[in-house]
Amino acid sequence: MRKLNIIIHLLVLLLCVVIIASCIKTDDYDLPDVLLSEPEIPLENITTFKTIKSLYEQAVNGGNSTVVIQSENDLYIEGFVVSSDKSGNFFEELIIQNKTDGSDPDNDPRLGFCVLVNVSSLSDTFQFGQKVYVKMNGLTIGETSGTICIGKGDAAKLEQIQASEFKAIILRSHEVSAITPKLVSLENLTKNDQNTLIRLENMQLNRFELGATFASESFDEFDGFRVLESCDSGISMMMQTSTYSDFKSLIVPQENGSVTGVYSRDYGDDFNVLIVNSSTDVAFDNPNRCDPLELDCGLSETYGTGNVLLEEFESQKNNKPVEIHGWTNHIEAGTQAWEGYSSTSSNASLGRSARFQSASSGDVSNIGWLITPSINLDEHEGETLRFKTSNSLADSSFMEVLYSQNWDGTEAGVTQATWGVLSAAYVVKDSDSFVPWFNSGVVDLSCETGTMHIAFKYTGGGQESFDGVYELDDIRIDYVE
Repeated sequence: MRKLNIIIHLLVLLLCVVIIASCIKTDDYDLPDVLLSEPEIPLENITTFKTIKSLYEQAVNGGNSTVVIQSENDLYIEGFVVSSDKSGNFFEELIIQNKTDGSDPDNDPRLGFCVLVNVSSLSDTFQFGQKVYVKMNGLTIGETSGTICIGKGDAAKLEQIQASEFKAIILRSHEVSAITPKLVSLENLTKNDQNTLIRLENMQLNRFELGATFASESFDEFDGFRVLESCDSGISMMMQTSTYSDFKSLIVPQENGSVTGVYSRDYGDDFNVLIVNSSTDVAFDNPNRCDPLELDCGLSETYGTGNVLLEEFESQKNNKPVEIHGWTNHIEAGTQAWEGYSSTSSNASLGRSARFQSASSGDVSNIGWLITPSINLDEHEGETLRFKTSNSLADSSFMEVLYSQNWDGTEAGVTQATWGVLSAAYVVKDSDSFVPWFNSGVVDLSCETGTMHIAFKYTGGGQESFDGVYELDDIRIDYVE
């Protein structure tokens, strides 16, 4: 009997070992990181992100859209994962950058790539901050939605790395590093910052979007876009959130603070976006918002037949600063001013228009004001404002319609005066098409009294991420006779 019990115990023990062993996945990509074998890659086989990017740029300069990496020896890049699909805001891609610390100027510029992989739940395999080695032999470099990506394909197209092969191409290190995002201002972002982790401070959700969810509004399709604005410069950027993310129904925090995410472009490559890994990356916890003074009498259904001001810029000279009696064309920063412009291209002007263009200016910052003569709101009834705007790839530059009732009329006094926003006026957005012109709406001014100046203010710069073009025309101030 004793011998039988021993045998039974041994059988039970053996069965437990078998059960435990069957619960452990044998694929080394599913084992805890502590059991990973560090990839043994000779240093001479590792190349840089900069080299890979240069090969792609050479191919583009030669008229190609992609480049296939060819090497006699195994060739790798070493990077760190800065994306996570755990919350559903990234899908079938890894974002990797070449440095861990964005706070050290000596480590900049960091460079990043997206890696296209036909696998979901990549965060189960690749942790945020994990070092990876990507075997580049035979891989294709190209652009997806305006950012440089790594995948498979040929000289004409870029495709995903397939599930059956990605484990042999993307090798995990057991090293998981803390990633320090680059603290940067919106106006200083460049294309080198794409596909890297950045942090923006003193930011807030635009006041017209307070109460909005990340991506579950009725108009959100595939992605939700919310306008984040800088309290330091007034510059804005779209935050992009997938409608498949698990935080899409959360309300975007309505206070002020910092936000951390991957700097990228929208699907159509029309404007810059920030993509957060989760809702916790939006740390808006300062109740002191920086909303501007604003005048909002609403929109009027009609406008009067009397006219106080009409300007169509037909008398202006192309590419010369606007000069109109009673108007002020003030350069606050940089070397560019509002100029006359005429074009019959796909983004045609309305005859001749006023245009502000900072591209190729060479200026870090361009700020220009075009200010109307004074308007006495006590002389008439039912005053309204109308105008039209268009842009050519705004690239985060922007135009505002402002008003002041204490400007002294001098250029020196422009920045000393109190300026508020005419918030009912519609100005063409960065996300709008660059072909049509957009009406401002009939902006009601009749709820205000006294004397007012109206200003059209452009903010941009000579950098490629900030050098958009805005056009302005058909400015009318009418009243009821």
